[in-house]
Formats: sequence, structure tokens, C-alpha cells
Amino acid sequence: MTLVEIAGSGLAELTCARLLAARGHRVRLAPPQPPRPPAQPTGAAGAGAGARPLLLTGPTLELVAQLWGDGLLDGGWPLTHRHARWGAEPSPARFPQPGRAVDGSVLAARMRERLGAGDLSGEPPSWTVTAAHGERAAHEQTGRRRLLAGTAPVRRPRDQDTARLDCTGLGWLHLTPLGQDACLVQAMVPGPAADPAGLLARLLAESALGSRLRRPPRTAVALAAAPRVRLAPAVPPVAGRGGLLVVGAGALRQDPISGTGTAQALRTAILAAAVIDAAAAGTSARALCAHYANRLRAAFHDHLATCLRLYPTAFGSGAWRDEIDAMRRALRGGAAGGRGHPGPPPRPGAHGAGR
Repeated sequence: MTLVEIAGSGLAELTCARLLAARGHRVRLAPPQPPRPPAQPTGAAGAGAGARPLLLTGPTLELVAQLWGDGLLDGGWPLTHRHARWGAEPSPARFPQPGRAVDGSVLAARMRERLGAGDLSGEPPSWTVTAAHGERAAHEQTGRRRLLAGTAPVRRPRDQDTARLDCTGLGWLHLTPLGQDACLVQAMVPGPAADPAGLLARLLAESALGSRLRRPPRTAVALAAAPRVRLAPAVPPVAGRGGLLVVGAGALRQDPISGTGTAQALRTAILAAAVIDAAAAGTSARALCAHYANRLRAAFHDHLATCLRLYPTAFGSGAWRDEIDAMRRALRGGAAGGRGHPGPPPRPGAHGAGR
């Protein structure tokens, strides 16, 4: 069967490897990497060095269970509800939303352990699967906004079963309990932030969520968060060169307000595995790659439409209008061509922290 090189150890890459191996294809795994610097800074219990906190909710939890079986999320912190206040709403809405805060680094390590050694031959692969972002010019990006992230101790240790979303004039804020009296604090702002920790403290001071923490995060990072899609996420094999499929955030990055980032990354893995499997069965690789690119662009447009239903109702500053206009221009630039993922658009409170 087809030999596929998995050129990374992200959730989408490893999920694609599992699906391909289950269908009888040979999978070569990338060498284990040393722990990376934390994507979310430390500074409170519950988020150690190298941790990558993720909040997984209903559909994502179901998808992980379907793809990987039981036990993968053991040790994560369970959540039961969400409070959300969007825009000028006078008070937050409270609704049940089972979820689990997990460490993405631990999740990836467990996935890799289940995959085993993989193919150890030295022959060239027919396909390479990667989540590497590549050059900026390889993407269409809408906007300049940043996701600020840090961890902080909670004021009420018993109040750790509810995720909370709030809005200020500057942007939205989200608190995700991590257990052990710690909380992941995230905020979306409409452009680069020279002092992420200082700006995060300012947002907390303007929101009722600030009173739920003993202090703001001492350190924070500002991560690029504007939606983007890879212009050529799939390249078919040609004589002497294997094909390429880009998955995960390297192929499609969503604004985390949607709450579907992790699920969408796993769906790219499912679709990439289906492309390779169909190509091995004789379907035109060029046609399959075109279909893959079209599906990602449809998901990108669908996501922009969701953001445009939410952001104009909450933010009116000039910087936010620039972000909204950038998404409108991108949506006008191409037809969505259908939904990129099943189900209705989420409520504003359905935000998923950390993607």
C-alpha cells in the first residue's frame, strides 16, 4: 500500500496517520521532538512548562472519541457550563456545555504512543502530510487580530466548572478553568500588542471577569489569530516527487470564537486520509487535490460568515471595523460553495479556548 510521510507531531498529523494505518497504508512518523516552549505562558498551577491548554466541548469530544477511542483525555479538567455575555447584552446567559480542558502536548504524546514505531524503511514516500504553516505568502489571511493568552490563579477555588466569556470595547475575554486553582485567560484584540500582559490586565479591569482572578497573568503571549486558508493545501504526486497534503492550522486557521478549531483540524486529517486512500484506489490525484482545496476554502468562507454575524454586533472601534471589512472583502472575493462542516453556526458563547 501507499507509503505516507507524517512530517510533524500535531493532533491533525497524528490523526491522519492513525486513519491511514487503519486502512492498511504504511506510515512513517517524524522523529519525536523535544518539548517546545509553551504556546501559553505558565505562572499558575495547572499549566506546566510546555503545556498547551485546549478547551474541547461536545462535538469535538465526540470526534476525538470516535477517532481514538477511550482514555485519550484522561486527566483533563471537566467543565459543565458556560456563561457568556456578548456585545451590549446586560447580563450573561448561562447554559450547560460539557467540556474538558486538556493539555494539547499530553494529547499529542498519547496519540503518538498509540501509533507505535511506524514504517522504518528508507524508500521515498508517495505523499507527505504536514501541518507546517509555510510562508505567509502561501495563505489568504483576513485581518491582523491577536489572541492574548496567559494563566492566573482563580479567586474562588470551588468555582472551576464553568467557562466564561465577556466583551469590552477592546475585545472579548475568555476564562477556562484548568483545575488546581488555575485559569487560562484569553482575549482577542484587533491588532498587534506590544505588551500582551499589560493589555490583558487592562481588559480584565474593564470586565466583570477580572474579579474572578486573584491577579491578572504575570506573563502573556500574543498569537496571530486572524482567519486564514492555505492557497495550495494539496499538491498531487508527479514523476519523481511525492504529493503534499497540508492539514490542521497550517491548512486552515479559524478565529477561536467559533469553538470548532480543534474539530476542524481533525476534519482536515479525515479528508486528507480519504484523499490518499482514494488516490491509491485509482481516483485522479489531481482531482482529489482540487476537491481538498475547495473543501477548505468552503470551510474558510463559512467561518468568515459566522464571524460576520457576531463581530459587528459587539465591536465598533475603527480597528475592529478594519477587521470586519477585511473579512467582508474576503467573503465577497469568492463563493462559499457550501458549508465546510456540518451543523448550525455556534452561539457567541460557544467559543472554544485555545482551539
